Amino acid sequence: MKLEVNDITFGYTGERNVLENLSLTYETPDVMCILGSNGQGKSTLLQCIIGAFHVQKGSILVDGKPVTSYHPRDFARKIAYIPQSHTPSFAYPVIDIVTMGRTARMGYFANPSHEDRVAAMEQLEYLGIDRLANQPYTQISGGERQLVMIASALAQAPELLILDEPTAHLDFGNAYKFVQLVNRLRDRGMGVLMTTHFPDHALELHGRTAIMSKGHVASMGEASEVITNESMSKLYGIEVHVEHIASRTTCIPGPLD
Repeated sequence: MKLEVNDITFGYTGERNVLENLSLTYETPDVMCILGSNGQGKSTLLQCIIGAFHVQKGSILVDGKPVTSYHPRDFARKIAYIPQSHTPSFAYPVIDIVTMGRTARMGYFANPSHEDRVAAMEQLEYLGIDRLANQPYTQISGGERQLVMIASALAQAPELLILDEPTAHLDFGNAYKFVQLVNRLRDRGMGVLMTTHFPDHALELHGRTAIMSKGHVASMGEASEVITNESMSKLYGIEVHVEHIASRTTCIPGPLD
């Protein structure tokens, strides 16, 4: 699947433009990480990509077709989106939340089949959270809810998974496991496009990286090429050193003694 964001501009009514002449391209099953400090328009860009916000200028195409022209069911088979946070409203069992992800694969007015529930359970097992299957969604932790939403998105079987700050509610261990999960998803042919505040995640994933600044893409390329001392120091307004430690590359903030 190919995503093309062509010279888009977006602004909320009566306010300055959040995105200004922004362009990027992406093809599955690669991983793309979008870095940027707070207020640079990362979440707004994702909302534009999924068609929730309509740009004032430019175009966003999925496989050569404007995102706004897709029927919702057809678009759901292309792209699944997981927001940064999700507030549960009803105490549905986790297995039911994940099964809802099968809606785009079901017939109109159809009830979930046995096969749909099996597919949902397979995703919970894949993420190692099948123990939560019968727990009320409202009674699990924020990090667990994030994993459940990912399971629901995987049950949707899209070509591209779009995530807004997916590790925001995960502890250190689960954040590491999430990065390994993204590698596994890429290996099985699924694309992942995600925003993150952690350049180390982009370096660990060895995919493409886009740096957003003042509402546009300031640079884009392989993570190892884009993430440098200079670019990270400028992006975050602090001294940053990109260091090679054993077999890994990591960003260290502040001066080195």
